[in-house]
Amino acid sequence: MTTRQHQVHTQLGRTASLIFAANDRMNQVLIEHLDPAAWRAKPPAEPPANARAAGRTRTIAAIFTHMHNVRSKWVRLSAPHLKVPAQLNRSHCTPQQARAGLTESAARCAEMLAEALGDGGGRVEKFRRDGWAPPWPAGLEMLCYMISHEAHHRGQVCMLAHQLGFRLPNEVTSELWSWEKLWKQCGSFLGSARHT
Repeated sequence: MTTRQHQVHTQLGRTASLIFAANDRMNQVLIEHLDPAAWRAKPPAEPPANARAAGRTRTIAAIFTHMHNVRSKWVRLSAPHLKVPAQLNRSHCTPQQARAGLTESAARCAEMLAEALGDGGGRVEKFRRDGWAPPWPAGLEMLCYMISHEAHHRGQVCMLAHQLGFRLPNEVTSELWSWEKLWKQCGSFLGSARHT
């Protein structure tokens, strides 16, 4: 690999790491502004046409603990040399515990991405999203998958909060789209005038 290729590869790893940090910041914003009464509120009943799935809708607490636990699995399966964050219990997890757990798992995922897409010395060669799924070569696809998974669940949280009568204020949902602010909060200059 040439010096230029190495620099680009290293920058890609750093950028992927910062993008995932901004992604986690969105999760933190939601939990910060979520009405505490919504955390364990029972989801509305599902329509009778979907009787087989009735009762399977997750609470907001369960959604955020699932996100953290899946991150831990990604690290355990793809980068076992990193410290694997402890799992969270969806039945007992508080918003504060979820925020702390998500912070830790985001840091490990950011490390994994930096190694996989940057200068990790080949320690993260494959992305294993689950034990049953075939592994993918480490690449941008893993970042896209990870971000898509979390965006899906953030959408569920916003919709569920609204359905439960705890609609998030427009300022909060708009903050999820304030990319320049999110990047800056995560230590990136991606949103600065230097790069526009």
